[in-house]
Amino acid sequence: MSSLAIICWLVNVCVDTAGHLSFKAAAVVADEIHGLARWRAMLRDKWIWIGILCFVFEFVVWVAFLSLVPLSTGVLLASVNLIAIMVGGRIFFAEKLTPKRIAAAVLITAGVALVGIGVR
Repeated sequence: MSSLAIICWLVNVCVDTAGHLSFKAAAVVADEIHGLARWRAMLRDKWIWIGILCFVFEFVVWVAFLSLVPLSTGVLLASVNLIAIMVGGRIFFAEKLTPKRIAAAVLITAGVALVGIGVR
C-alpha cells in the first residue's frame, strides 16, 4: 500500500471517529429533553455540526482512499474505525468495555492485520 493510501486511511479513521464521537456528544447533551424539542436542542448544539463536517470531510478522504486501494481491501481496513470509536466511547463517555467487546476488538485487529499483510 502506498504512503498516500496509508495517510488517507489514518485520516479516515481519525475523522470518522471524531464524527461519531461528536454525534454522541450532541445526543447526550439533550438527554433529559424528549420529542421534537430534543432534536431542536441537538441541532443548536455545536457537536452535531462538528460531526456533520467530519462526515463530509470523511466522505472525501474515503473516496480518495478507495481510488488508491481495491474496494475489498478498503472496506476491510475500515473495520479498524469500529475499534477507534469503541475506545473513544470508553475515554470520553465512560462506556463499558465488556469481555465480549474486547474479544471482538482483538478479532477485528487480527483481521485488519491479516489484510494489511496481504496488501502490496
